Amino acid sequence: MLNDHVRLMGALAASGEIVGRKKLQKMIYIAKKLDFPFQERFQFHFYGPYSEELTLRVEELFNLGFIGEVKEKKGGYFQYRYSITDNGKEFLSLYETKMPHLDEILTNMNEQNARFLELVSTVLYFDNLPREEVIEKINTVKAKQKYSEEEIDQAYQYIDSLKKIAKPV
Repeated sequence: MLNDHVRLMGALAASGEIVGRKKLQKMIYIAKKLDFPFQERFQFHFYGPYSEELTLRVEELFNLGFIGEVKEKKGGYFQYRYSITDNGKEFLSLYETKMPHLDEILTNMNEQNARFLELVSTVLYFDNLPREEVIEKINTVKAKQKYSEEEIDQAYQYIDSLKKIAKPV
């Protein structure tokens, strides 16, 4: 259990600050799909893969004072910003386990917008299907997002680029 908390804190430390709960969910899911040892279980939800375990872990770390959560009003909704606190950094230094290339991948993902990461995570969620079926699924379950073929192609290219970073030859 504690290792899972440490991994999440390490992800936040590597990312600097993550803006948005959805973005945090997608980043951890994508990292897990790239074979990094995140243990949270995900199921398909409104915005793609979602983990209640991850949500609870974030709450626990916030309550312990290891991560910061800033709630901002954005138009008609609230947006959350997550970062590791000084106490979290101190705690992490006691347990830190390095995962080669994860920092680079998280930094790269954090530069993407949540909408794109939602598409990428959805493609990865259906990665056991042929590409044509994945596109059909996206057009069905993500109809409101109106992803173009170009965006879907970019998602596949992005996944390939992340795989090269995660496991360089």
